Amino acid sequence: MTESTPNAAPNNGPEGARGVDELFETAYQDLRRMARARLHGAGPSRMLDTTALVHESYLRLAGKDAGFPDRARFMAYAGRVMRSVIIDLVRERQAERRGGDLAQVTLSTQLGENLPAASGEEQILRVNEALDELAKLDPRMARVVEMRYFGGLTEPEIAAALDVNERTVRRDWQQARLFLADALR
Repeated sequence: MTESTPNAAPNNGPEGARGVDELFETAYQDLRRMARARLHGAGPSRMLDTTALVHESYLRLAGKDAGFPDRARFMAYAGRVMRSVIIDLVRERQAERRGGDLAQVTLSTQLGENLPAASGEEQILRVNEALDELAKLDPRMARVVEMRYFGGLTEPEIAAALDVNERTVRRDWQQARLFLADALR
């Protein structure tokens, strides 16, 4: 990464917009904290470590030629990118576990039938599917969940990023939690 001044704004977007590299540098520790929170509790079967998740997210963010008007919007987008990195990795691992692109062969023995599935990974996919379903019903509510859960943003930061008031964010969060709890039963 290159050195830059935290308050300098490159001329790559709207007036006052800041580029991915600059925001990534200034928010690196916060992104690591966010990644650590998302990976906490994954246990020994953890797919990525904190640094790997942050760096993989950076690679996906760096491909975007967009300026972000403020840190809250950048962190919200970074949370969405982290979510996609985790989901893609879980899907890849499950595909490998099931043989990937190898030919499927059914065996008549009982040896492999009772192998336990990775419940943590399946739970991640279930949450992702429920969140996708929520996005179809109410996109803003799904964004609130992404920003709060995956992005680690506070209610005031989410309100600023979505241009709504904090009460709306609290209401959306409560409704989204109820929807997700019902969908995950």
